[in-house]
Amino acid sequence: MTDFRDDFVTANGVRHHVVSCGRGKPLVLLHGWPEFWRVWRPLMERLAGRFTLYALEWRGFGDSEKTSMSPAEDCTPDILAEDLHALLDALKLDRVGLVSHDVGAYAAQAFARRWPQALDGLFFFNCPYPGIGRRWTDAQSIPEIWYQTFNQQPWAAELVGSSRDACRLYIGHFLRHWAGDEHAFDADMELWIDNFMKPGNLQGGFNWYRSVNRARLAMMAGTAPVPSPISVRSRFLWGRRDPVLRAVWTDQLPAFFTDYRLAFAEFAGHFVHYEAPDLAAGAISDFFG
Repeated sequence: MTDFRDDFVTANGVRHHVVSCGRGKPLVLLHGWPEFWRVWRPLMERLAGRFTLYALEWRGFGDSEKTSMSPAEDCTPDILAEDLHALLDALKLDRVGLVSHDVGAYAAQAFARRWPQALDGLFFFNCPYPGIGRRWTDAQSIPEIWYQTFNQQPWAAELVGSSRDACRLYIGHFLRHWAGDEHAFDADMELWIDNFMKPGNLQGGFNWYRSVNRARLAMMAGTAPVPSPISVRSRFLWGRRDPVLRAVWTDQLPAFFTDYRLAFAEFAGHFVHYEAPDLAAGAISDFFG
């Protein structure tokens, strides 16, 4: 049995929930949406014998502090990177590996551009990055990204949270549709609904989409500034069956990462770390070990 430790750490003025386990080289796990620390548990159970693992919950997510209970724009990648930097300082971690996905991958890239010396490496699952560009508006993509606009509506959290059934219908859609196997989350579905029915958790996640909307529209319009490439050594493990962050979009990685390797999880979708934890744990161990 893995010994999981729950802590609350104040960093950048925000009280963060951090779950840790294991012993060895420190790895920090950065979740996406609709996720909270529990999405990392299968992976943590497999890696605890080799690494000290820290699964943080972003501001507004899980049991971390809610910086706004109303629609807000206080959750940009730069803000999350600053939260992470302060958190590492509070935990007295000088140099770490980052393992990230989705929202967490945005923050990891922002962090790597500002504090590369603090990193032993970057490991990404299904990573949104600038090379996707205007392809977010491709004919195949448009039907998949409607939620990014819906989540910004001022009434969205009230509607989705109006009942447990409504929350299950909405959050469950993404867990089923984005996974390679629609039943991947069946055993834990109610844990996800428990999480998102906690006060402020729906709005906390939705505020991410409000915070990045201007940057998202600029990328779609082709007017977003092109950032400098990331030189920190990086590894990508991408789910081939992801309908929202498509595997074909990896073709521009060389323009944005100077030292990287790419592999695919052939039967996984958006949540490779949860859907294929054995494969994911082996790849992480090879990269950081």
